[in-house]
Amino acid sequence: MIKREMAAKARELWSKYPVLTLTGPRQSGKTTLARSVFPDAEYVNLEDPEMHALALSDMREFLRRHPAPAVFDEVQYVPELLRYVQAAVDEARSPAQYVLTGSHQPALRAAIGESLAGRTGLLELMPLTIGELAAVGVEKSRDEWIFEGFMPRLYDSALLPTELYRDYFRTYVERDVRQLANLRRLAAFETFVRLLAGRVGQVLNVNALSDDAGVSVPTVKEWLSVMEASYVIYVMRPYYRNFGKRFIKSPKVYFTETGLASYLLGIRSPEQVANHPLMGNLFENMAVMEILKRRLNRGDGPDMYFMRTSSGLEADIVVENGGRLDLYEVKASSTFRPDMTANLRRMAEFIPDVGRLALVYSGRASGIQDGVDTVNFADVGEV
Repeated sequence: MIKREMAAKARELWSKYPVLTLTGPRQSGKTTLARSVFPDAEYVNLEDPEMHALALSDMREFLRRHPAPAVFDEVQYVPELLRYVQAAVDEARSPAQYVLTGSHQPALRAAIGESLAGRTGLLELMPLTIGELAAVGVEKSRDEWIFEGFMPRLYDSALLPTELYRDYFRTYVERDVRQLANLRRLAAFETFVRLLAGRVGQVLNVNALSDDAGVSVPTVKEWLSVMEASYVIYVMRPYYRNFGKRFIKSPKVYFTETGLASYLLGIRSPEQVANHPLMGNLFENMAVMEILKRRLNRGDGPDMYFMRTSSGLEADIVVENGGRLDLYEVKASSTFRPDMTANLRRMAEFIPDVGRLALVYSGRASGIQDGVDTVNFADVGEV
């Protein structure tokens, strides 16, 4: 059993709210977390045909048969149930009654906003972190992390990464996407996703993506929204203020799982990672997700951005911290060079409220270099 960093925050919210809601991508470990952290709560899987039928046909009877404390897994399949959960928790007036898990963000958010606002703690569980795996003795190289990724099933089964991500992508397209969008052009969507993987870590040009995918701009925007809503991609918005320079206002796209991005790019072994044209982008994807996962595990919001001027000056990651801006540069290199911090130092010159400057790279942390902290990628989530 890999201990999840989110466990402490889940227990804390469970003690304060009548309902705890866990969302996140498929196979990120939500069910395992809920069952291990709350072993005394009855587990009910709403994807099970019998349970699903009962919940749909008679929700009061369903709650009578499965009283609190209970874990209702895959609750997005019966969002109407949350109105009855609301009535039950309002009558009981006590914390620690129900844990709800689900993968489809839009359906759950709509139901929560309507029925459980103020009654539930909300947590988003992403795949494993490097720190969680290191705690149980898992050690890998930079390229192995990028290729294999962080899905829990990789570490409790004999599946190969290529097999897992092939099946994961097929299941996602055939089940989640068809539930979230009126998807008629399956082949076009699969082509679109692979083209999007080729733009990982880059400023997104929707018009160019539309041309390459052979679909309209509104369709591209809809498909991006669906992928973000189902946690397959993370869209990082730009941070811009009137600092006297023109800033780009288009977002960047990262994949929640670097292993899936690698699979979609046709990478079939760790040895192919280092020589891939998008190796630097995949490394940046991994660093971004390590920070995001750690923030969500603590119950914090993402609050992550990037900054880029029209002239190409950029900070890869921007985090607001106590009214100041911490800036991160991400480089895949394992050898420090002074020019690797040039962007950050130039950016800091015209940002009056700049905080920490840090370089995330494959080498060892070696203190302050030219006014910039050096951080190994495996430790980036801790900062």
